[in-house]
Amino acid sequence: MSTTLKQLPFPPITKTHILNCSYHNWHPRYRAITPKARLVPLPDEFIEYLRADGIILPPEENDRAEWSDGDSGIFSGGDNEGDDNDDDADFDPSTNWRETHEQIEHTIEELGGKVAPKLNWSAPKDATWIAATNSMECRTPNDIYLLLKSSDFVTHDLQHAFDDTEEEQGGDPSTIAENSQIPYHLVLRKWITLNPSVEFRCFVRNRKLIALCQRDLNHFEFLFKMQDQLRQTIATFFEAKLKDSFPDPNFTFDVYVPPPHDRVWLVDLNPWAPRTDPLLFSWLELLTLTEPENPGADEEAEEEDDDVETVFTPEFRLVRRDDPEAYGFTTPQYSAHKLPKDVVDASRGGEGNLREFAMQWKEAQRLAEEQRADDSEED
Repeated sequence: MSTTLKQLPFPPITKTHILNCSYHNWHPRYRAITPKARLVPLPDEFIEYLRADGIILPPEENDRAEWSDGDSGIFSGGDNEGDDNDDDADFDPSTNWRETHEQIEHTIEELGGKVAPKLNWSAPKDATWIAATNSMECRTPNDIYLLLKSSDFVTHDLQHAFDDTEEEQGGDPSTIAENSQIPYHLVLRKWITLNPSVEFRCFVRNRKLIALCQRDLNHFEFLFKMQDQLRQTIATFFEAKLKDSFPDPNFTFDVYVPPPHDRVWLVDLNPWAPRTDPLLFSWLELLTLTEPENPGADEEAEEEDDDVETVFTPEFRLVRRDDPEAYGFTTPQYSAHKLPKDVVDASRGGEGNLREFAMQWKEAQRLAEEQRADDSEED
């Protein structure tokens, strides 16, 4: 009699595991092998600002009153249509977290004037459509706030970080209570242009590297010639840096292996949970893949033959030329999180185009209201 699998056989996902994968927890341990970054602790007032509806940015020195759209809340600055919105024009949302704002300004300057932001787990990659650079590159605090407040990924960090977790079993009650609180941090990474072809996601089960694959789902022919070299380089990195030092036996990690492909940078650590994208695998595959067996030899045998290598080779998947994933460019990445095409096109034209679009939209709304009023009078 066959049985139908109704639920993926994940081990219990705890709040402790989710917190272990938070950037602020693992970065101090692995700082020497990660790209340059700084962490800014976020007060409750800043978190409330991120959670609040609408996008109101702190005023900047170069704000001009005529640039405001008056009612959308997208831009900071004043309004040139009268005094009705003077209170909004003077409103500074950073008043209650001014020290944090100034620390962010200082950190951007310290990191060379350009940074890429993220919260504890997620980067606002789904919101780059609204940035003037159409990327994660930020040069001012307001660039960062605009991305964070426009991102569904960041909202998940704020609202759903502990979704689908189970209560700790047999733990210290004080530790359990402490783990229910999330110390939010803003991660600011020094802006560098990464080559997406050499970014890889790696999967660890029971402290064994069982699989790895591309992060960018496009076909790169040159990777196939380097597949064995890359696998060995990443496996060696895992054995030396992560295998015994990360608190949990199951996790995933992202790496960057730039030319000449002999050094590995740790980019991120992710939970062993359905929320993490398995990319070229399925979670059912990863949960049921055969693991390498632990050597059964005793210590004397190990001393006699230190050169014995484990036969197991992690599954390493690349996008082939004829794979459906190789043509993913036909569907824009993160398209489910984007706005209508007119808004996206306006944002790609820079701040001026987006501002012009907002003014045109406001005028269209005004004309529509007048038309509705005229129709009502005729009736």
